Amino acid sequence: MGKPTIADLAKAAGVSVTTVSHAFSGRRYVEPETRKRIETLAQEMGYRPNHRAQRLRTGRAGSIALVSSMPFAVAAGPSRLGFLMEIAAAAAVTAFARGISLCLVPPLGPRDRLDALEVDGAIVVEPERDDPVLDFFSSRGTEVVCIGRAPGRDDLPFVDLQSAATAHLLLDHLLAGDGQVGLITGEQRRNSYIEMEAVYAQRMAGSGFTPRAIRIDEQGGEEAAAIAAESLLRANPSISALCVPVDAFATGVLNAARATGRQIPHDLRIATRYDGMRAKLATPPLTAVDLHLGEVAGAAVNLLLARLEQVNVEPSDLSPPGLILRPSSMISCDTI
Repeated sequence: MGKPTIADLAKAAGVSVTTVSHAFSGRRYVEPETRKRIETLAQEMGYRPNHRAQRLRTGRAGSIALVSSMPFAVAAGPSRLGFLMEIAAAAAVTAFARGISLCLVPPLGPRDRLDALEVDGAIVVEPERDDPVLDFFSSRGTEVVCIGRAPGRDDLPFVDLQSAATAHLLLDHLLAGDGQVGLITGEQRRNSYIEMEAVYAQRMAGSGFTPRAIRIDEQGGEEAAAIAAESLLRANPSISALCVPVDAFATGVLNAARATGRQIPHDLRIATRYDGMRAKLATPPLTAVDLHLGEVAGAAVNLLLARLEQVNVEPSDLSPPGLILRPSSMISCDTI
């Protein structure tokens, strides 16, 4: 018996040849149940689509890019395994299941070597205001989906990182203790920083505290955070807790606490946003938030492919962020 053809697979699945073609190419929308049935039958029958022929017919590259302007100092962690890498791994799995390859573009700098990219679309992670990465793709007419809202760009579709909800979650926890809560965010104007700062200002006003917030250039990473946090703590001895969304900054704050003689969590409680390797391997381990990045990445890939197929999709119903308590902020009444 010869190799099964696309017609054989279509007959077995009870659909048209065109539907089978669209299920593998991603060129048009196919119901998820139908797509799954086709993929299962293809595996059972030993059918393999000819992706090279599909690309020649459609004129598409068959690949999408994942890119961010965040520097490695904050986007990656130990051994380059961090926020951006976790999103990339999950996005690659979803893209591969749809017959699409994913190209991870490292944080290079404005337009640096991007001209060599040949992709059908791009997922931009946490863009900043006036982000050069967005400008680059706009100039090429490339379809873009963002993870996190792009400040000042209401025209761009995005998957919500639920930054305001995350801010309330962290501040609910830190405000449960005694004393002043401070905030350290990045100078770059990313939506997660903007929403965190807005929620912090609101919560401080409601609690009767004077805001103690500073911003740090992302390029400085952990070292810059340690220097800035030490100055903040020496100038404000009433600060008993710090909300530090960037995990690289949070590990710098741990060094600042040691330099100022603050014991954690007795004299200073610290919580960060991303539950990555930095948070888990820190001494002491850092309280963080489960952002469900696997869900977020998968939703972004599906949204981008839907836009490339020119079909409408309902917004993904993502799990709410969840607080993961660790010794950096736990007080006697806390439980894990």
